[in-house]
Amino acid sequence: MSDGLLILGGLILLIAGAELLVRASSAVAVRLGVSPLIIGLTIVAFGTSAPEVVASVMAALAQSPGIAIGNIVGSNIANGLLVAGAAALVMPIAVSTAALRRDGIVALGAAVLFWLICALGLLNVWAGVVLLAGLVAYIVFAYRSGEAVDAEAAAAPGWPVPAALLAAVAGIVLLAAGGKILVDGAVSLAAGLGVSEAVIGLTIIAVGTSLPELATSLLAAARKQSDIALGNVIGSNIFNVLGIGGLTAMLSSGPIPARLIMVDFPVMLATTVLLLGFAVTGRRIGRVEGMLLVAGFGLYTGTVWLQAAG
Repeated sequence: MSDGLLILGGLILLIAGAELLVRASSAVAVRLGVSPLIIGLTIVAFGTSAPEVVASVMAALAQSPGIAIGNIVGSNIANGLLVAGAAALVMPIAVSTAALRRDGIVALGAAVLFWLICALGLLNVWAGVVLLAGLVAYIVFAYRSGEAVDAEAAAAPGWPVPAALLAAVAGIVLLAAGGKILVDGAVSLAAGLGVSEAVIGLTIIAVGTSLPELATSLLAAARKQSDIALGNVIGSNIFNVLGIGGLTAMLSSGPIPARLIMVDFPVMLATTVLLLGFAVTGRRIGRVEGMLLVAGFGLYTGTVWLQAAG
């Protein structure tokens, strides 16, 4: 029970810290005249993925790569199945923009690269540099492409700059505290249940740290902004692999659990291919497809725990 409360408390602090950081940073950016595009590509993208960043970085620093990598892989699976599926249940997603097709291809390429790095035992500082460089290149390319990113939901232009800066610092403090508490609770829970840290990272932590993406996509779907709902999922998956994967590679040197390489990475790739298929063909993700995606996530999660219990 105490471990579960630690995990819950850590998740609450992570989400609260991410929300505070996004709103405060967006307010400062708006005051300084930074374009909504840059806000969306940097502050909002980082903010919705901040829980995954902190959880994986803390796990990497604790030399718990099962949690760190499991969180990245599990979050991408949760995004592709649970988040996209839930958004489609709220409002069918009409896929139409070329940007989604481009980003889907980038997401698949990044996922394949990360899998190969982990499978070949090349997760090191240099691999981290390559992944982070890939993220920077993607952001620059997206910026030059000129797609507008709606940061209205995150911006708080009424905040004075000093207050916003203090709020941003408070958000960072909450993120750091929440990440430490979450990882400590996860490691202890895994030991107490007799399951691997990878299982905890793939399921409990992955779903918990994906809550900002879930909330963002559900809100976009409710507002009938379907491209934003799916774009949030694909963009978050790119950030998870290149950004968080890069940081994890630079900080962690422990062995990666074999089941992640043999089972969970292929599931992540299959999920990415499925989303890319929707994006490339322009096929509408209706409520039936959404129900199947959510059911697929339930089946995957249940299978992970059944195998761990066996």
